[in-house]
Amino acid sequence: MPLTPLDIHNKEFARRIRGYDEDEVNEFLDQVIKDYESVIRENKELRNDLMSLQERLDHFVNIEETLSKTIIVAQEAADELKTNAKKEAQLIVMESEKNADRIINEALSKSRKVSLEVEELKKQASIYRTRFRSLVEAQLELLKHDGWDSLESREPSLEPKEIY
Repeated sequence: MPLTPLDIHNKEFARRIRGYDEDEVNEFLDQVIKDYESVIRENKELRNDLMSLQERLDHFVNIEETLSKTIIVAQEAADELKTNAKKEAQLIVMESEKNADRIINEALSKSRKVSLEVEELKKQASIYRTRFRSLVEAQLELLKHDGWDSLESREPSLEPKEIY
């Protein structure tokens, strides 16, 4: 058990002949008591400071652990978000490719249909042209006959005819 300042103060020494000077010993003991009390007080303050610092350290360790866990959770959430975004982007690309293929197929189908219609119109135009040419040639043949010359030489009658 450690000494206390009171133990030092109450200590009595036996007296002997030719012993130490009692006043000098008492003064020294008083100085030791003061210094010992100061050391005890300082030790107590240091222990209190140590406890306070230990509490703060524990608090910061808890904060550090919490932050570490939070960072890990945030990283996992970011990774999951990134993975989901990639999947969604892939789905969008696949859907866009399907739509593009559908649009291309529809355009090709319409193009073929229009091409067939154009060919049909070309055939009809050719037939019409041939018929029209035949008609014009037939009309020219009629104009070449002499019957028209006799009609041109006659004078039309200007008198009105009565029709009853």
